[in-house]
Amino acid sequence: MATRNEILQQLNQWLTPDDFQDYCPNGLQVEGRSEIRRIVTGVTASQALLDQAVADGADMVLVHHGYFWKGEPQPVTGMKRNRLKTLLDNDLNLVAFHLPLDDHPEYGNNRQLADVLGIQNPRPLAGLLWQGELGEPMSAQEFVAHISERLHRPSLHVGDGPDKIRRVAWCTGAAQGYIDKAVAAGLDAYISGEISEPTTHTARECGIHYFASGHHATERYGVQALGRALAEKFGVEHRFIDCDNPV
Repeated sequence: MATRNEILQQLNQWLTPDDFQDYCPNGLQVEGRSEIRRIVTGVTASQALLDQAVADGADMVLVHHGYFWKGEPQPVTGMKRNRLKTLLDNDLNLVAFHLPLDDHPEYGNNRQLADVLGIQNPRPLAGLLWQGELGEPMSAQEFVAHISERLHRPSLHVGDGPDKIRRVAWCTGAAQGYIDKAVAAGLDAYISGEISEPTTHTARECGIHYFASGHHATERYGVQALGRALAEKFGVEHRFIDCDNPV
């Protein structure tokens, strides 16, 4: 067992949220009970995740996508009211880390995705963008099949790059706009979660392969690594709940 404050202090020490200009508050977003025995992690603090966390007897929900985003409507009505009511009625803590979790060199989404995909020598390229190499060069068809198999969902391939892919860049989530930086670095392929209409033309006209592999699917792994680290550090129980999302 640990206290909420002990866990928050450790998370802040690991993730250094003050170093980031983010679109949402990082750290504790909704306060619950002070003693923590069981932590549930998930990608997004959806109603489905909260309901499963309550059923699981969790004391804390730790996610990548929490609440109170810049520009969202402020009134506590509808979906927002229902989610907050679930947390408050069940004395359940909600903790969220967005960009700090993308960027972390050990627990971060980008670092963890490299491990899942078997990308070697993963390292930052520019800002949140990372780069690395494949152990063996693959064709675009081979690589899209590899990504799809590892992430358990179909990955979309567009673009006209080299016959064999060796050097790749990636950034999880909605980071399709970083493809320009991958092009500028002369890499063979770029991987992210989502795709926009202009991304296809960039990939085709700039000679790079692009793989849209799912916002949710590419960001499942950082929060799991963080939950495992907390369980090891504090002896609390940890369970990752994957609420399916096709996007």
